Amino acid sequence: MKAAILTLFLIFMIASPCLCNDLGKVFNVISYGAVGNGKTDDTQAFAKAWEAVCNANGITSLIIPKGKIFLLNPVQFKGPCKATKVLVQVGGTIAASTNLKTWTDNEKWIHFETVDGLVINGGGQIDGQGSVWWNACSDKALHFHNCSGLQLSNLRHLNSQKNHISISGCKGVKINNLRISAPEDSPNTDGIDIATSSNIEVLNTVMETGDDCIAINGGSSNITISSVTCGPGRGISIGSLGKNGAFDTVEEVHVRNCTFKGTQNAARIKTWLGGKGYARKISYENIQIINSQNPIIIDQNYNPNSLNANAQSAVEISNVTFRNVYGTSVDEIAVDLVCSDHIGCTNIVLNNIDIKSAIPGKQTISRCNNAHGSTLSLCTPIVPCLSH
Repeated sequence: MKAAILTLFLIFMIASPCLCNDLGKVFNVISYGAVGNGKTDDTQAFAKAWEAVCNANGITSLIIPKGKIFLLNPVQFKGPCKATKVLVQVGGTIAASTNLKTWTDNEKWIHFETVDGLVINGGGQIDGQGSVWWNACSDKALHFHNCSGLQLSNLRHLNSQKNHISISGCKGVKINNLRISAPEDSPNTDGIDIATSSNIEVLNTVMETGDDCIAINGGSSNITISSVTCGPGRGISIGSLGKNGAFDTVEEVHVRNCTFKGTQNAARIKTWLGGKGYARKISYENIQIINSQNPIIIDQNYNPNSLNANAQSAVEISNVTFRNVYGTSVDEIAVDLVCSDHIGCTNIVLNNIDIKSAIPGKQTISRCNNAHGSTLSLCTPIVPCLSH
């Protein structure tokens, strides 16, 4: 009987596609000259390995082995590829060069472009070594452009030069189980920036940054963010939108089951005074706030440099719901709805909001300007500008 069960188990193990780890054709960066000692420039070796991976047929895998540190200058991995699916297995550490003189592209460090079906995982680490860059001009550490079906999971990203991960012009992206970290005072070290992209999921991720944990910029739609812990940082932001009078649109963004710890903002929508376009069909639901400064904030008049102070246009903000938001605020104003005098915000809905002061004996309050909508239950703080 035991022999029969063992035979059936072995047959199942061999036959089951769910238990197979088929990497297809495997290309190890070591075979293309990478050293991985943390001192030698491995950029050209990675470029050669990528060329082989991209030009092979079927499923292909780029292996970045464990136990090694691969030093890279700016490098581009471009498609389209002959491969039907490209797997990048990051087992070791990829580290940015700290020699500014060797960099010829100050915009992107690792850049993937026009690669469909790209899967990056492996449990390794991507280290931007950003401390030498935070006063320089670098940007977009790990950048994905014009990609479809991207999957990014099970990695640690730390100390980016600026944005840790940037996604633009992409469709059908799933990001899961990342840890992104940089010091609280590191400038512009956003966790994930999304622009001109659709059908994006960000799940089960921890972000500790010096700027937005996630920023959703113009041209983006159908974004789901769930089970993300943010802090320190500046929260999960829609925008900024409409800078320099631009026409920007964002819609169908849903943030659920997220926690904000000690953040400057939590649930935020930010649009520039004088901008055009819209931000609509947005929800923040089941949100825990722990000692954040601005738990709920809409700023339709963002204009930090006091430019175009007399502008009458604004990005239209409508159909925004905050539901089941609870916790503590270190600032007195826990709900801040600052909308344009000329355009205003419409159909803003608050449902089951309970944000108390983090300071014993203090009360939280709300602030409104030309915000219209409703509260569907008793809210703390009370928001009198919205009808009951």
